[in-house]
Amino acid sequence: MESSASVRTEQFVCGLRETVVSTGQVFTTQWHEFILSEDYNKMTSAKNYPAHQNRVTMVQFILEMEWVLSTGQDKNFTWHCTESGRRLGSHRTSAWALCLQFDIQTRHAFVGDYSGQVTILKLDPDNCSVVTSFKGHSGGITALYWDPVRRTLFSGSSDHSIIMWDIGGRKGTAIELQGHNDKVQSLCYAHHTRQLISCGADGGIVVWNMDVKRQETPDWLDSDSCQKCDQPFFWNFKQMWDSKKIGLRQHHCRKCGKALCGKCSSKRSSIPLMGFEFEVRVCDSCYESITDEDRAPTATFHDSKHNVVRMHFDVTRGWLLTSGNDRVIKLWDMTPVVS
Repeated sequence: MESSASVRTEQFVCGLRETVVSTGQVFTTQWHEFILSEDYNKMTSAKNYPAHQNRVTMVQFILEMEWVLSTGQDKNFTWHCTESGRRLGSHRTSAWALCLQFDIQTRHAFVGDYSGQVTILKLDPDNCSVVTSFKGHSGGITALYWDPVRRTLFSGSSDHSIIMWDIGGRKGTAIELQGHNDKVQSLCYAHHTRQLISCGADGGIVVWNMDVKRQETPDWLDSDSCQKCDQPFFWNFKQMWDSKKIGLRQHHCRKCGKALCGKCSSKRSSIPLMGFEFEVRVCDSCYESITDEDRAPTATFHDSKHNVVRMHFDVTRGWLLTSGNDRVIKLWDMTPVVS
């Protein structure tokens, strides 16, 4: 959870051992292990782990392996053995490491950083190797969620977008989701209904239907002139001189990706199957091809009335727990929308 003093604390109750792992106070460079009493009313400090040289951003406990993974603003991802307290290894990222996920079966760690890059690491008891890295966000990675069943990774970013990376199936496929007006803070997934839940700094809770055939957003094309009317853009000095015309500003159609002037892309439309739940700029020809059925929303929007920084979804009861910068914890019954 995160308080108004911007303290990020991750707590994980390790059921069999009855311990809690926490990142501690403001700008802490270590995380702590506590022993919980049987009635859960008292915590006794057990170990301190000096894992980082700058603020710890996330901690994840893997009960099956007795590992604790952590990321920090020292650009390091580390993992420790909780039985011995020994540091097993670390990996240095290109920017602040902000969030992580872990696949128990394959021992792959997914680390998101401030530059917008996600790095996949293969972990062994004493070392790690880089499998690959990919980048699709223009802002830092603020949230990750790994679905081990469908081998899909969801990443949320400060650029207000979510990307679904199909790692296990169609490798390289990236589906973009646009439904927040501020940075995405937390993600969770309902496997039984194939619905993604996202929370953001805009106070919005968005429930995405992922059981539809979605389309990849096209790459934006490069051109020195409008690809519809051939009017030069303002940096194309030669064509402006030859045609005696003033250069125009460049825009892009979100459906086809063509580079266009403002006149040829004056229409706006939602394209939910491409992830655009809000209206975006499209060219005139693409606007005519979009039907009312294509505009049918694939997500529902709910106002949490606070800046959500962390959430947890209980699949068995359909309850969603959110915490915000206002120091308020809210419990939501999501069964009417996640079912």
